[in-house]
Amino acid sequence: MKLRTLPVLCCVLAAALGAVAQDGSMLKPPAGASVALVVFEDLECPSCGQRAPLFEQAAKTYNVPLVIHDFPLRMHPWAFDGAVDAKYFEDKYGRAVSDQFRLFIYQYQAQITKDNLRSYAERFASEHKLELPFIVDPQGKYAAAIRADADFGEKVVKINETPTTFVVTNTSAQHVTDYAQLYTMIDQAKRSAPPPAPAKAESKKAPAKAAAKKKSGQ
Repeated sequence: MKLRTLPVLCCVLAAALGAVAQDGSMLKPPAGASVALVVFEDLECPSCGQRAPLFEQAAKTYNVPLVIHDFPLRMHPWAFDGAVDAKYFEDKYGRAVSDQFRLFIYQYQAQITKDNLRSYAERFASEHKLELPFIVDPQGKYAAAIRADADFGEKVVKINETPTTFVVTNTSAQHVTDYAQLYTMIDQAKRSAPPPAPAKAESKKAPAKAAAKKKSGQ
């Protein structure tokens, strides 16, 4: 009887946490972008799996970066290991490959367990002719990055569910609660967002100033 009531208790806990508003004020687009779609996801989360194709398509449609933060929930036994594999593919083969791996995992999410996750990672690697070492993260750098991501999401952004999604500019962050409005929110952000800071232009000014000072004898 107690085991049967556990899922209900978890739902009540999630509802209580939901009273804490998410804060995306610290989120910014990557350098050179004026708008970005930022998602905190858990590879074992069914809702994340359902919405991942929407995020990919929205980013492509509006030509905005899709920024993914890993937020593996403690209740999910293989989510953290799956995120480590995704970090490996991103580090070794680039973001596009990592995104493909994430979509691949979501496609087979219902069949994956902690015991067979490795076989699915190997299958992805084989299909794409990629190398997958026996020990993916020997120094623990991917695991450390995921823990930092999760810590940032929990303590700063105050994540209490996955996926948690924001449409961000350099001056605003809109929390997406109705995914039917995602395209509209991105469109509005692109219309109103200030242009990205010209980082490269700024870097060129410093040497020019130094040369001017040297010439003037300062």
